[in-house]
Amino acid sequence: MSKRRSTAVSENPNKRLRPAANDEDEEDEEERRVTESDQEDHLSKRFQCSGDVVSDAGIVESITLKNFMCHSLLGPFAFGSNVNFVVGNNGSGKSAILTALIVALGGNAQATNRGSSLKGFVKEGESSADVSITLRNKGRDAYKLEVYGPAITIDLRITREGLRTYKLRNKSGQVISTKKEELVSILDNFNIQVNNPVSVLTQEMSKYFLHSKGEGDKYKFFMKATQLEQMREDFIYIKATKQVTEEKVEQHGGCLKDLKCKYLEKEDRYKNLASLGEMHTKLEELQKQMAWALVAEMERELEPVKEKLEADRRSTEKYDEKVDEWKNKVKEAEKRYKQIQEQLEGITQQVQELQPKCAELKAEAQKHNSLLKSCELIVHRCRTNLRDLEKDKAQLSSRIKDLTHSISQTTGAESQARAERMKQILTELENLNLQIPTLGQQIVQFQHANSRVKEEQGKMKREHDGLKKSIEANKRKLQTMESSRSNRLRRFGEQMPALLNAIEEGNRKGYFKHKPRGPLGYLIGLKDPELALAVEVCLKYLVVAFTCDNYEDEKVLKSLMAKMYPAGKRPTIITSQFLRHVHDTRKRGVNHPQYPSVLQSLEIEDPVVANCLIDQRNIESILLIKNRAEARRVMQGKNPPANCIQAFSVDGDQIYTNRNYSSDQTRPNYLSGDVEEEIRHLQRELENQQGQEARFQQQMRKLDEDIKQNEGLLRKVLMEQKTTKDKATKLQLELTDLKNVEEPQSEDLRPLEEDLQEIVAKISSKRAEYEEAKTKMANLKADYEKADQEYKQHKESISTITEEADSVKDELSKTDQEVMKCKHHKKHYDNKRGAHLQNIQTLEAQLKSKEMNLAASVAKASEICPERVEVRRTAKSIDSEINRLKVKISTQQEQQGDREEIVRQYHEALENYRNMSQQMRSLNNFIRSLDNVMNYRLQVYADLRKFLSARCKYYFNSMLAQRGYSGSMTFDHKNETLTISVQPGQGNKADLSDMRSLSGGERSFSTVCFVLSLWAITESPFRCLDEFDVYMDMVNRRISMDMMLKVAASQRYRQFIFLTPQNMSSLPISKTIRILRLKDPDRGQNNSQRSQNEDL
Repeated sequence: MSKRRSTAVSENPNKRLRPAANDEDEEDEEERRVTESDQEDHLSKRFQCSGDVVSDAGIVESITLKNFMCHSLLGPFAFGSNVNFVVGNNGSGKSAILTALIVALGGNAQATNRGSSLKGFVKEGESSADVSITLRNKGRDAYKLEVYGPAITIDLRITREGLRTYKLRNKSGQVISTKKEELVSILDNFNIQVNNPVSVLTQEMSKYFLHSKGEGDKYKFFMKATQLEQMREDFIYIKATKQVTEEKVEQHGGCLKDLKCKYLEKEDRYKNLASLGEMHTKLEELQKQMAWALVAEMERELEPVKEKLEADRRSTEKYDEKVDEWKNKVKEAEKRYKQIQEQLEGITQQVQELQPKCAELKAEAQKHNSLLKSCELIVHRCRTNLRDLEKDKAQLSSRIKDLTHSISQTTGAESQARAERMKQILTELENLNLQIPTLGQQIVQFQHANSRVKEEQGKMKREHDGLKKSIEANKRKLQTMESSRSNRLRRFGEQMPALLNAIEEGNRKGYFKHKPRGPLGYLIGLKDPELALAVEVCLKYLVVAFTCDNYEDEKVLKSLMAKMYPAGKRPTIITSQFLRHVHDTRKRGVNHPQYPSVLQSLEIEDPVVANCLIDQRNIESILLIKNRAEARRVMQGKNPPANCIQAFSVDGDQIYTNRNYSSDQTRPNYLSGDVEEEIRHLQRELENQQGQEARFQQQMRKLDEDIKQNEGLLRKVLMEQKTTKDKATKLQLELTDLKNVEEPQSEDLRPLEEDLQEIVAKISSKRAEYEEAKTKMANLKADYEKADQEYKQHKESISTITEEADSVKDELSKTDQEVMKCKHHKKHYDNKRGAHLQNIQTLEAQLKSKEMNLAASVAKASEICPERVEVRRTAKSIDSEINRLKVKISTQQEQQGDREEIVRQYHEALENYRNMSQQMRSLNNFIRSLDNVMNYRLQVYADLRKFLSARCKYYFNSMLAQRGYSGSMTFDHKNETLTISVQPGQGNKADLSDMRSLSGGERSFSTVCFVLSLWAITESPFRCLDEFDVYMDMVNRRISMDMMLKVAASQRYRQFIFLTPQNMSSLPISKTIRILRLKDPDRGQNNSQRSQNEDL
């Protein structure tokens, strides 16, 4: 009944088991034999403490509650190993502790009498409740001590939805398991039964038994507490299993008779087959000969293959010799190539070493040349200065001579005439100087006007050229649109139908591994035609692009395009592996409730096309929003759509989260649905452009006329300005001459003579400087020529080495060609040898296959006939005889039936009959064994029930005697009732009365005695009572408390937890008693509860 070995119950050695028929008399006789004094002595011995015993495994060390029921936090509570009182007023959390203990240790919500569902234990407003219980894991009954250590912590979490999760931790807090099965194993190991009212007696259960008037309820309580109820349910299940087995036996009995009849029938037919035995024997002999005849034929077929394989193996050496020969030639050629390459590298290294010296000499020559050029410039400057000084000297000498001559010849009348002429010239010059700026302004004005007209003319010409290109493009579009009336492909180019036909032809001939797809715009459809321009602007070049599965197909497609498109004009080719399913874009695609993505707005039947557009353009992440303002609001708001990278409006405008761009394209070229509307639009646009071109031509002619007129006026003003300037220049020269012939004074000659002397001195100095510079220039020229000669010599040596390198390069090229030639020959013989070896492998495979077939034939023939039979006949002749014999056997079998079928049916019927007989014997033996076991176990069950009933009576009377009560317990196992009678005080047993007539305190005391008597006959590591003394008076409460403390003191290895609203200040002082006092509940706030631990 219990895993724990009891050391607390001291049985009376004079007791012995008696037959179950006299249960009631035996129990009464046993009660009469024990006097009250003997009962007290025996009870003291029963609960005597033989020293401090270490607490056993399974007791509760601590418990903590969080957000459980109406408490934010309770605990942690550290329980003592023996007696614990949880004291507190109503609402302080006593019952919450007991409820948490039941739920955390696997109990259901109904067992707590506090709710029908676990979610009711979660505090209002919280998402979950947590309970943590620590169980001791010491002693001989410890559970997996090496894994959990001396303590096991059970963490329970209950969610608002009523879900329960466990975490089982070891002493250090490490999670060992989260499975409910592990918790059940722990509870079974410790014999913890939270649903057993004897182990955990809740307040509601206590009230139920105090007020229960049914004797059947008390009996059920006794049966459940002693686990006899579980044993009885097991017996009922076994009885039902036995009944099912007996029914199967009855069913199989009828089947057995039918099988026996069938077996006897088949046996008769089997005995009638003896006449066909000889023919079957002869047939078997022929089949043996046939098997070995086939083996002989296969052996004969194997010989030519072996001979051919041997000959090919011998010829392999010739191929090996050829391959080795060319392999050696390749090595020699590569060696020669490497030598020449090293020689070339040496020459290159030599040139690289000479290059810095050459550059240095070149820089030195350039330096000397620069110095020479500077010196030549100085010499030239000195020569020019001397020439200018000589000229100045000659002019001064001539001036002095003329002045001297004029002084003597000039008269006064000539001086007056010159003065009047000079006055006239000055007046004319003043008028001309006023006229010249006016003409200049007119020239500037004409030039500006002409520039503006030419600039406007150039601008209009550029616009006219753009208009011409637009007209030509629209004409081509119109022609394409008109031709696309019959073939939509022409919208993608005039060459497109021919290209697709070529692709189709190439695919039919097997040029492509996978047929290319394109143009992509032709393979998609629009769900909303208004979005054609937006989709076309979004896809750009992809509309006319093609996609290939691999690069080999791309090369083939390029060659087809090259025949039809000029260079640089062919459509784009995208190479990507073809997949059968469209990419899963649910995680990275945009999903807006109002606006579709490009992918969502397209109808694409081919997954390859869809995947290409997704990979190249991310169409799953681009929104289409018709209104541009709405698109900007959606994309550039505070919360742009997730996974959206950009959006397009119906006009083709492109909108990002931080910027937007307008589209230059106004109409869709490829994706519009209404071709006639596009044609009409293009025709109207062409008419407008042609009218605009006519206006441009008219404006251009007018501008040409304006330019001609301005240029004519400009030429006229320029001629007039030139004439005026020439006239002013002539007058100025005449005025200068008149001023120069003015009569000089004699004293004017002295400054001129001084200047002449100064010039003569400068000429002397300059000539000396000139001679010095010429000498220096000669020296520098010599240095430059020397440096230049060294540079040219060094450069010549580099050129010589370079020419040598060229010859080495030619030789290297020839050697490289020789290497390639040798490799080609080696590869040729490698391929031939490979083909030869492949042929040998094929022959070997054929030989192996034939040998395997031969081995299989031999094995099969050996199965038919273990000893080989020498056969002179062919397999064909033997097969003919076998067929004739089979026909003969078949003819007789048609009369008697198929022999093999008859034999098979006979053996099958015999096997079925034997199997069914064996099953019937096994089932009957099982039923007999089950009857024997059940009879024995029922007897043991009755003895155990009688024994437990007697012990319960004994301990109940012993407990009542503590206060001087007397009573009796009457078990009626047949009717499943338990009658308890109690007489308060000393009196005759005849005066015993039912517990219903007792006062509340007396009934509570009697219930405590009943519970204590059940404690004495059951096992559990801890026992809990909730408000056991609620209906007792002070006297009964004190006596009950003394009794329970006495029992607890005698059972140091068990733990007792009592929940009571009483103060318990009158308890005796003991190290084994611990009081946990709970704070009074604060009805105004939901503060966490704390406990006070007191060791007495």
